Amino acid sequence: MRGGLWQLGQSITRRLAQADKKTIGRRCFASDAELKKTVLYDFHVVNGGKMVPFAGWSMPIQYKDSIMDSTINCRENGSLFDVAHMCGLSLKGKDAIPFLEKLVIADVAGLAPGTGTLTVFTNEKGGAIDDSVITKVTNDHLYLVVNAGCRDKDLAHIEEHMKSFKSKGGDVSWHIHDERSLLALQGPLAAPVLQHLTKDDLSKMYFGEFRVLDINGAPCFLTRTGYTGEDGFEISVPSENAVDLAKAILEKSEGKVRLTGLGARDSLRLEAGLCLYGNDMEQHITPVEAGLTWAIGKRRRAEGGFLGAEVILKQIEEGPKIRRVGFFSSGPPPRSHSEIQDSNGQNIGEITSGGFSPCLKKNIAMGYVKTGNHKAGTNVKIVIRGKSYDGAVTKMPFVPTKYYKP
Repeated sequence: MRGGLWQLGQSITRRLAQADKKTIGRRCFASDAELKKTVLYDFHVVNGGKMVPFAGWSMPIQYKDSIMDSTINCRENGSLFDVAHMCGLSLKGKDAIPFLEKLVIADVAGLAPGTGTLTVFTNEKGGAIDDSVITKVTNDHLYLVVNAGCRDKDLAHIEEHMKSFKSKGGDVSWHIHDERSLLALQGPLAAPVLQHLTKDDLSKMYFGEFRVLDINGAPCFLTRTGYTGEDGFEISVPSENAVDLAKAILEKSEGKVRLTGLGARDSLRLEAGLCLYGNDMEQHITPVEAGLTWAIGKRRRAEGGFLGAEVILKQIEEGPKIRRVGFFSSGPPPRSHSEIQDSNGQNIGEITSGGFSPCLKKNIAMGYVKTGNHKAGTNVKIVIRGKSYDGAVTKMPFVPTKYYKP
């Protein structure tokens, strides 16, 4: 198991570094002084957080326990993640919905107030600029969270299109929530622990739903969502209240919910079959190729009206040439860019994320293969450091999701 632990840590560190480099462009690693710090930085250090550079921020990759143990504890009990490096923003105005629908694939107008969905910002070629969770707070207020490594390009993209939209009379404005921090509470104890800190009945709040409410005495935005496959919440809290809220959550859990870093967060999302932007989704990959056709609303498929719609709708009709799929494999864990071959040794694609699954105790990976090689059970070869190992296409998620639904 020691070998598995080492391989897990190595593969996660490489995978996060790979996504970091791709999303923030070529640069030397910043010195500690240049890295941005969340308001929980000192709290992480005091609690044994091992801090690493990620998307221009100093973030904990793990704490005193191993990545393996942290991953399992999230699924058995719970985890608290600092995700304040991510960027929350609000769009407001009577035209906020038609404005955002020009940039994303979701049927935003069709969302009920207080509900949200995963979506993708697309470019003119149908490729993914970023993925995001968006929420319709009201018909004239949208709340969304974008990835830390994509913040600058996302905001520039939104601002450019907003200027054009407003010049034609559109009513939309934005606010970037730099005054707030974001915590993610995940796992089976998430709801019972959080319930101790709010008067609102969380049993009536389901996956994808959003509320503005007081938690631990602070006005919060609460979304029942996450990046682990477990039930849980993302909590946007005023930054001056973030440390107290983190302490209260850990205290109410009586030690069962643990502070958890980027390492376990990555293994959890991989087990849940979720994309990491910069690895599994990039500017040349469309939502259809990434297996996110379900996120394109029925009305949007009929009407289009978003960037790259012509390319994407054609792929829906004719089928994409490549598809994102999951794999089990033998040998060492597959790495990003590992070649995938068919049984005749012909190249059919490449791995985008891979590692040793702490919960399944075996190798898992995802990647893109040519259509026709994408069906579950298809045997493949995965080339790692010049040597071929047996693999098989499998359905995702690798670990069943536990989202709280009615």
